[in-house]
Amino acid sequence: MPMIRIIQMIKDFIDDTKIENILDKAKNPAPERVREIIAKAEELKGLTPEEVAVLLQTEDDELIALIWQAAHKIKEDIYGNRLVLFAPLYVANLCANNCLYCGFRRDNMELNRVALTMDQIAKEVQVLEREGHKRLLMLCGEHPSRSSLEYFMEAIETAYSVKTEHGGEIRRINVEIAPLEVDEYKQLKKTGIGTVVLFQETYHHETYKVMHPSGPKKDYAKRLTAMHRAQEGGINDVGIGALFGLYDYKFEVLGLLFHALQLEQDCGVGPHTMSVPRLEPAFNAPAAIKPPHPVSDHDFKKLVAIIRMAVPYTGMILSTRENPSLRSEVFALGISQISAGSRTNPGGYQEDSSDAFRAAQFNLGDTRTLDEVILDITEHGHIPSFCTACYRLGRTGKDFMDLAKPGLIQKFCQSNALFSFKEYLFDYASTATREAGEKLIQKILDEKFKTKRKKMVCDRLQKIEDGARDVYI
Repeated sequence: MPMIRIIQMIKDFIDDTKIENILDKAKNPAPERVREIIAKAEELKGLTPEEVAVLLQTEDDELIALIWQAAHKIKEDIYGNRLVLFAPLYVANLCANNCLYCGFRRDNMELNRVALTMDQIAKEVQVLEREGHKRLLMLCGEHPSRSSLEYFMEAIETAYSVKTEHGGEIRRINVEIAPLEVDEYKQLKKTGIGTVVLFQETYHHETYKVMHPSGPKKDYAKRLTAMHRAQEGGINDVGIGALFGLYDYKFEVLGLLFHALQLEQDCGVGPHTMSVPRLEPAFNAPAAIKPPHPVSDHDFKKLVAIIRMAVPYTGMILSTRENPSLRSEVFALGISQISAGSRTNPGGYQEDSSDAFRAAQFNLGDTRTLDEVILDITEHGHIPSFCTACYRLGRTGKDFMDLAKPGLIQKFCQSNALFSFKEYLFDYASTATREAGEKLIQKILDEKFKTKRKKMVCDRLQKIEDGARDVYI
């Protein structure tokens, strides 16, 4: 059946009762069963909802340690030790929704409302480029006139047009935007964006209803099926996520998995990314100030590891909501993409004022600069990556998945990570970061590359030292 007919038939496919029953049946799992599921996950073929429920219901510390070990191995097998870096760029905080967990919500009358002009957006991008960023996630509130699709598309084109010294440019813009119709996704694709991201926030229907009392976002099914429409509209890569803390994290993990499975079944391609934000305080947002179902650090690490095991091919994204210490721990459990040097208020990169929280979506847990983050992850043995090669060479959608699922994508990822990291070291890094980075690159060349491939990588690294930029394979 053609995709267009399938998409037209897609309705709400999340069954709350089914998820609760799966979790209930998985309570008090036998240790032997847990070990069997861990062993299956290490084959990189993913897990069923029933198997994931067993891991979620596991409370034994020794077994959880095995889950963490397996997640680390799976992430290394698929993506290696690289971490892709990006910055969020908020262009407007006007919103018609009244989400109880968001600082942008309509009834927050004390929020400083902002919709950046194209000139202001260009200046924001200049700041980010001069820090070394090459990848952006662009976001705005949902407002029918002052942050319309046309405004957002112009903002994307503006960001792509900005060029600064040292070859500074934005090479990939992913977007987080409210649900669109198929024709609108087709328009959006023409701007040259990469992944379209949209969080369901919570998959639990009653909680969703309570958390979204008014505004267009009240429509659960329209939001749930948006990534189906995006793929019909020609968007090859889509990203999903849940906001942990609104409802039981175990339910939300299964909701994410059912969403991923439905996308793969109906569209032939699962989510390119899955995001795992956790509720953090936000200005005048009652559910964020007092989360209904707070997730402990221990359970947060557990859910990250289980998602990595369940959907091994997906890129997992961690934001600066979390503090540096926890971020460092979670990197090893499956995270492959991170934001750094973030601001969540429109205009925040130009004006870092003490009153910024009055225009922000949420508070930050990691306020370090991009260079400080890069130095830290470098010293922990991760390769910072700004690579955009896959998107620009057409390794997207099903083509990307065919490489990612068996772990073949690493053949490209590791080399390209080194190339983009080398650029950063030469053009933007502090002395300490450059020294640590050069040491890490040499270590990886010596330990990870065989003679023929090592020569190819070394030749390209030398070209970067000689002035070449935007080198990739």
